[in-house]
Amino acid sequence: MRVAVGSDHAGFDLKERLKRFLDALPVAYDDLGCPSSDPVDYPDIAAAVACKVADGTVDRGILICGTGIGMAIAANKIGGIRAAPACSAEAVALARRHNDLNVLALGARIMPDDDAFAFVRVFLDTPFDGGRHQRRVDKISALESHHA
Repeated sequence: MRVAVGSDHAGFDLKERLKRFLDALPVAYDDLGCPSSDPVDYPDIAAAVACKVADGTVDRGILICGTGIGMAIAANKIGGIRAAPACSAEAVALARRHNDLNVLALGARIMPDDDAFAFVRVFLDTPFDGGRHQRRVDKISALESHHA
C-alpha cells in the first residue's frame, strides 16, 4: 500500500512524527507538504493529496491540520474522495468498512499522537466490506457527477 501524506503548518510536527511511524510499519508514502511550520493554505495541501488518491497514484491519503475538519472539507471537493476527520478508532473502522474512506484527516491540536497513530493503523488495516455498502458508495459517486 502507498499513501500520500500532507499537512498545513498546524499539523507539520505531527506529520513528521507520523512519517517515522509509517517507516516503522513499513508503509510507503509520498510527503506532499508542507515542508515546515511556516503558514500555508490547507486547501492547497488537501487538493494535492486528494488528487493523488483520486487518480490512483496512491491507495489512500492522510491529511493533518489543527482539527482535521478543514482538510476533510477541502479534500471532499475532489471527485472520488471520501474524507473524514478521525474521532475514534471505531468511527475510522466503520468509515473504512461501510464508506470506503480513502482519506483520513487528523487534528494535531485535538488528539495525542498515540490516538492519531492508532487511527492511522485502523485506517490502513481495515478493508472495505463491499456488498450492500458498495451500492451506497456508488450513490455518493453519482451525487458527485450529478452536481459537478
